[in-house]
Amino acid sequence: MSNILKLKNITTIFVLVFLLSACSEKKERFQEYDKPAIYWYNKMVSQISTGYLEEADDTYTSLESEHRNSPLLPTALLILANGHIEEEEYLLANFYLDEYIKRYAFSKNIDYVRYLKIKANFLGFSYELRDQMLVENTIKDIEVFKSSFPNSPYMPLVNTMSSRLFMAKAVLDKEIADLYKRLDKPKAAEYYDEKVKKSWVKPEEIKPVDVPFYRSIFQ
Repeated sequence: MSNILKLKNITTIFVLVFLLSACSEKKERFQEYDKPAIYWYNKMVSQISTGYLEEADDTYTSLESEHRNSPLLPTALLILANGHIEEEEYLLANFYLDEYIKRYAFSKNIDYVRYLKIKANFLGFSYELRDQMLVENTIKDIEVFKSSFPNSPYMPLVNTMSSRLFMAKAVLDKEIADLYKRLDKPKAAEYYDEKVKKSWVKPEEIKPVDVPFYRSIFQ
């Protein structure tokens, strides 16, 4: 009986030590402040490289809060955006890209940032037949990109995404036309059939899409 009590006491002590250590570490982490910009930057990069994106987001907040004019901020934003794209967290990627565009609209690599935003939206189509507005908006972004950066080295990739998005749009229009036919609404069906005919995609080439068709570009 005494051995069991001793074992329980040892286990209790171990748990208490573990909890106190964890609390101390957590407290120390949240008490970090007034550090050089390079400290926050290196910490953020380390967290991203080891897969701790949520912690990297918090570290960027510290960097941005304590060093609003640091020359490290633009690079930090792009590293975070790329990190979230890699993890398929496209909304968060867009958040950082939008922040970059808002703050550094006239930077020399703004075409790269605009390209990344198009790429994030393009890869963000979970079900291409359910994202009509996202398809339309991304096509508009692509047209703006083409007119603004005609000599960009990212143009071939943007053109590839553009072609696939127009295919997705044609598939979507055909699906809507077929739906209206089943609902016995011939005028609405004819409207969407005309949209398909006006696209560069031939109607006979349009086939139902069972799986996402776009990821192979970047994989």
